Amino acid sequence: MEEKIIVTAALTGSRPTKEMNPAVPYSPKEIVEAAVECHQAGAAIVHIHVRDPKTGRPDFKIELFKEVLEGIRERCDLLVNLTTSGLFLSGSELISQRLQPVHLRPDLCSFDLGSINFRDRVFVNSPEWAEAAAKCMKEEGVKPEIEVFDVGHIYQAIDLIQRGLIDDPPYFQLCMGVKWGMEASPENLLFMKSKLPAKAKWSVLGVAKDQLPMITMGILLGGNIRVGFEDNLYLKKGVLASSNAEMVEMAVDLAGRLGREVATPEEARKILGIKRSP
Repeated sequence: MEEKIIVTAALTGSRPTKEMNPAVPYSPKEIVEAAVECHQAGAAIVHIHVRDPKTGRPDFKIELFKEVLEGIRERCDLLVNLTTSGLFLSGSELISQRLQPVHLRPDLCSFDLGSINFRDRVFVNSPEWAEAAAKCMKEEGVKPEIEVFDVGHIYQAIDLIQRGLIDDPPYFQLCMGVKWGMEASPENLLFMKSKLPAKAKWSVLGVAKDQLPMITMGILLGGNIRVGFEDNLYLKKGVLASSNAEMVEMAVDLAGRLGREVATPEEARKILGIKRSP
């Protein structure tokens, strides 16, 4: 029997704005409300970035992460995945800054491996960062969601797994279509999947117009999928999505049409080997 599919909703990211789509959430209250709506639509995980509530600019204040995490947990049993990307952060204590959300002990934290030319800037993820992040997440009992933008990043993750720094089953997010990462094509997705370790669980996202083709392939290949405003603002060409939940509803309907049942948050915990948070 095929494993149920985990749907993740990436609610806001750090780049989309209300000028691009008025439904993009900024404040903790808006983000929590969007998460609850996605839960009702069938998502099992929400991926969280935080914004300055007034300006919408990317933010990384631990108080904002804490407010969102607690707000979601008060209202539903979603698994919460807090970002550690810190793409817009700078300073001498960058690693410890990026690891602040891990100490809140969410269910998961995103774990970016490998540096890359990321659209208009360099996204630096040094070997020092990789080791420190893996150790911190392991110590805090937080599941790493290993975000990979190219095949070399998978090899680096395998090294950490072999060294005992990432527990089984490792969970990969295959990020397809990010300029200048791995191009979103069927051939490339099959190639990336073929390089994953045998025990790995995996999910796929596609950016902008690549979202629907990539999640369709993810469903058909037995993987998990991610949708949401971080990756794409449109429901279809020329039609803005009215909410993150509308995108989740589309993904859940598509999975059903293609013969995959959607996992509940509790089922997602079992699939990914995540214990319920205290």
